[in-house]
Amino acid sequence: MATADAAPTEAAADGAKSGSSKKLIVIIALVLAIAGGAGWYFLGRADTPAAEKTAAQKKAESKLPAQYIALDPPFVVNFDAGSTARFLQVAVQLMTRSPEMVDFLKQHDPVIRNDLLLLLGNVKYEEVQTREGKEALRASALEAVRGILKGEGADPQKLEAVYFTSFVMQ
Repeated sequence: MATADAAPTEAAADGAKSGSSKKLIVIIALVLAIAGGAGWYFLGRADTPAAEKTAAQKKAESKLPAQYIALDPPFVVNFDAGSTARFLQVAVQLMTRSPEMVDFLKQHDPVIRNDLLLLLGNVKYEEVQTREGKEALRASALEAVRGILKGEGADPQKLEAVYFTSFVMQ
């Protein structure tokens, strides 16, 4: 009888061991699945726009300092304002962050001055009396200089702005 009683006890112990082993395997598989899903979620987010925005912010923070190139002497042009002759004197500075562009702008100063003189000489007195007119002229000057840069093989987007540091009409 002892052998008959021992067999069901051993079978029950083997069943309990295999049941707890199965539970352990299921728990481990569940933990691995959760960890894998969490890893995919967090590591996969590196390609999202939020990560790109962070990279763009880092790039903006690492921008080179602005460099200003004065176009000296100031531009002086005359324009017709009805029956009287009028004069416009404008001091212009170009802004870039690229050291190569600084050299390029200085090298092409005569062409830039020529085109800006032609642009400034064709404005109407009434057009530049208002702030909006001056801003439109400044935008036109930026596009004119960028056109020169593009024509000479430089990247026109490296010239960020044209500023009027003095604007006198008489």
